[in-house]
Amino acid sequence: MSISKTLVYPRTHRFHIPVMGTGHSIDTPLRVARFGISSVVSLVDDILLEQVQRLWAQRLGLPFQAVPATLPDARVHRVRNYFDFAYDLVCAQLHEMRLQEFAPGTDKTRYFEMLPETSPLKQDYLRMLALPEGTLRQELSNSLTSRMEAGSIDANIMTKLDRKPVAKDGTVADASLSDAKTALRGFAASKNPGNMVFSAGINPTLYGQMEECPDFYRTAGTEPAKGIVIKVSDFRSAMVQGRFLAKKGLEVREFRIESGLNCGGHAFASEGDILGPILGDFRKSRAGFPQEFAPHIENYFRKKGLETPAGTREHEAAVTVQGGLGNHGEHLRMMEDFGAEATGWGSPFMLVPEATPLDDRTRELLRTATLDDLYLSDASPLGVPFNNLRTSTAAAEMRRLIEAGRPGSACPKGFLVTNTEFTDTPICTASAKYQKQKLEAIGGLGSPEAAKVLVKECICHQLGNGALAFLTQENNALRGEHGTVVSRTPVSVCPGPNIAWFDRIYTLSEMVDHIYGRIKSLVPAHRPHCFAAELAMNVQDFEKLVAKGKADVAVAAKAERTRKALLESIQWYRDFLASAVPYPDENLESLATELDLQEALLLAAEPVTA
Repeated sequence: MSISKTLVYPRTHRFHIPVMGTGHSIDTPLRVARFGISSVVSLVDDILLEQVQRLWAQRLGLPFQAVPATLPDARVHRVRNYFDFAYDLVCAQLHEMRLQEFAPGTDKTRYFEMLPETSPLKQDYLRMLALPEGTLRQELSNSLTSRMEAGSIDANIMTKLDRKPVAKDGTVADASLSDAKTALRGFAASKNPGNMVFSAGINPTLYGQMEECPDFYRTAGTEPAKGIVIKVSDFRSAMVQGRFLAKKGLEVREFRIESGLNCGGHAFASEGDILGPILGDFRKSRAGFPQEFAPHIENYFRKKGLETPAGTREHEAAVTVQGGLGNHGEHLRMMEDFGAEATGWGSPFMLVPEATPLDDRTRELLRTATLDDLYLSDASPLGVPFNNLRTSTAAAEMRRLIEAGRPGSACPKGFLVTNTEFTDTPICTASAKYQKQKLEAIGGLGSPEAAKVLVKECICHQLGNGALAFLTQENNALRGEHGTVVSRTPVSVCPGPNIAWFDRIYTLSEMVDHIYGRIKSLVPAHRPHCFAAELAMNVQDFEKLVAKGKADVAVAAKAERTRKALLESIQWYRDFLASAVPYPDENLESLATELDLQEALLLAAEPVTA
């Protein structure tokens, strides 16, 4: 099979599409993997996975059977079924493409045209085009066809989302049936040779369960059938998690660096540690990964009385980076200067209907969104800052319910239940049940504290509604029923602020050509560099800490640590700019200007003492 079991970036594309919400990238592999593009599916909502599989099966005339909700491990089966389905479908798509001619307009030709110029496949393709008709051209054509491979079909688990199901009698299920662990088992049991992407830090019992999944282990000198990708905020996080896994005999295929604040979805501020210096740490020290991790892996196998698989000492984890990248110059900076194997591009693909399922109304709201429309909110029931869109239909529905005196969600899925303030078993802070009791406790809707209660959105459900509406619309169109399908339920959306610079609907080829610098940039030249935008966001976060620190000693100390780290990062960027030469379209001037502005704000803020 031609879905790679190893790192695909040097051979096919030099970017991937990260996970976006529960639904915004849920069927992205079914749309783009055949072109060699890797992407990531969220495993939060197994019910949504099954709904999407049903819609795709109906479209293709394939059999579908729902998993009975009464099964104790129904979530395992839904996840496995979805990735088996996705794998089989992408295999079929790739097979069909291989049968096509190298002719204008075919997907096969498009496959090779979208590849980056650095790809060996692309170089041989261009060489074939230059050959006259004859034996040599046909031999090279056959070789290219046999070497076509799909992008990786990857999955994401946010490690902190590990709810233990509660029965109707209030009995909490066994820990092995928690959401993250059942999702992991479902992915591990599937035939799909993709990567498991872990985000939001270590979950020891979840990581421990991988010992029961042989596909994550190297055997007889061959790469693991399934890879482990760790999303990290800094070099220390990579080392800690890499060692933890190595002590279980597991190797990390890729460390995926993500900006803490200049991203979509949940945002994790890291006390002033920002992208440039973090990338510098990886550039300087990543060569030591094999020497750091291999001895722990060898010790694991030795304790088991097993021979260490060949290749362990030679394995070096890949490094990729994502978060706010917006043009070809920034893409080149990450790879050519900092040595990343690839970059991640998420939010801009929300404006590419070929790649992402999102209802037309929400996509239009994103197309016209300004920087003021995009903000870091308190909408997540997890209590973690959440990138949001002020004009979303979910926000409008929230206002309607508040005005009607009926705030809160019915909580139809309950994946984010964490609060036990009023109940013995956890409930969600976005639920009507919680908000009713909390509002009564603080004095009602007129209370000064009410806004903090009412802001929570039902994101575990509403982040998937746009995908269902879009898929239904596509299926209707195939039956000749044209027209927009309006989502019957509100749609939450979680773009990064970088999407404000993209202002129309794009084809897949356009966005790929933009990333590789083959067309005029899709964003204006004055768009701030991703380093500059992230620095400004972190200073804004510092200012929030300053305000909160006046009444909290711990927050005050955190604010001062953040100030110190940001000032050190500003000096790092000044040293970086002293020798950096801009890549095409890279707006390094904006970074120089931002350093002076943000440094002045940091120095002007009074020392924080509670």
